[in-house]
Amino acid sequence: QVKLVESGGGLVQAGDSLRLSCAASGRTIVNYYMAWFRQAPGKEREFVAAVTHTGGSTYYAGSVKGRFFISRDNDKNTAHLEMNPLKPEDTAVYYCAAVDWLRTSWPPTAGDEYTYWGQGTQVTVST
Repeated sequence: QVKLVESGGGLVQAGDSLRLSCAASGRTIVNYYMAWFRQAPGKEREFVAAVTHTGGSTYYAGSVKGRFFISRDNDKNTAHLEMNPLKPEDTAVYYCAAVDWLRTSWPPTAGDEYTYWGQGTQVTVST
């Protein structure tokens, strides 16, 4: 069992930056693809970014490519999402997710491919 806890969300202005963190416990994430999803009010959850278990490859949704950067630190059992510059349309609850790399194919962009989820952290971007 892997427990994921997100942090780093907040209220910022358009053009600002934020760094989200995902702390994993219960098991090492060294064998897991890690990803970030988001869900805005009234909208379906959408894929944001993913990183392979080694950190060697990343994949981004088109809406965030070039602005967001996903990373991981297997020694610290953490994953991160750096967001810059933020836009009002980035407002959402951001979720961290994990899946064993042997149980899926790359890149895993569908939510139902993931086994473990965090509780989410709110990001609000004002104009």
